[in-house]
Amino acid sequence: QVQLVESGGGLVQAGGSLRLSCTASGNIFSNDPMGWYCQAPGKQRKLVARISSGGSTNYADSVKGRFTISRDNAKNTVYLQMNSLKPEDTAVYYCTIKARGWIDYWGQGTRVTVSS
Repeated sequence: QVQLVESGGGLVQAGGSLRLSCTASGNIFSNDPMGWYCQAPGKQRKLVARISSGGSTNYADSVKGRFTISRDNAKNTVYLQMNSLKPEDTAVYYCTIKARGWIDYWGQGTRVTVSS
């Protein structure tokens, strides 16, 4: 079994910053691929950013240059630094891990609200 615990969401004004954290535990490798997805009300869940076992990263076009994903393998933790936040970034953000390289698990989500 795998557990993901997210933190760092909240309410912020447009232009502000937040840092999300997600710590994984259980049957994982320390360098398993991890990522962040978001889901706004009435919309489908979509990729925000992901980081591979080797540290390479991918971002949604809408967040490039504003968000940065990083990881600390020693802590089994992935971070999402979100800068220059916009109201359209408002969503529930979910952490995901591809445990042992092949099974996907999801966190419970953390809410981010950006006011204009």
